[in-house]
Amino acid sequence: MAAKKSIPANKNVEFTSTGRRKQSIARVRLIPNGKGLITVNKKSLEEYFGLGTLQLIVNQPLELTNTAGKYDIIVNVHGGGLSGQAGAIRQAISRALVKAEENLKAEIKQAGFLTRDARVKERKKPGLKKARKAPQYSKR
Repeated sequence: MAAKKSIPANKNVEFTSTGRRKQSIARVRLIPNGKGLITVNKKSLEEYFGLGTLQLIVNQPLELTNTAGKYDIIVNVHGGGLSGQAGAIRQAISRALVKAEENLKAEIKQAGFLTRDARVKERKKPGLKKARKAPQYSKR
């Protein structure tokens, strides 16, 4: 018989997860009993993402599950642009929330936040200027 391990009440519990989008990779630490602070690469969310739409994307899983003030979130993200980074953070937060509270999985999955967006930039082909753009045709 395997004994069930119980977590001591005084030990700090963290839920970690990884999210990816385009070329971006985000690692998230979800800390329970927090004040709702979100730190991205040692900066506040508002400081790192100037655009309100990107801040909204990051906060979507928290607003969907009504857990906005329950957790402090520490994010390390690198690669890609700001839009890809916001999507990667959203996926990582969603995965960490599922680890923290299993009953939220159906709601988060229904919204599509657990699915990895597999769209990436198409490679450049030889003889073309970009992936699909051909040089201008010249008859003579």
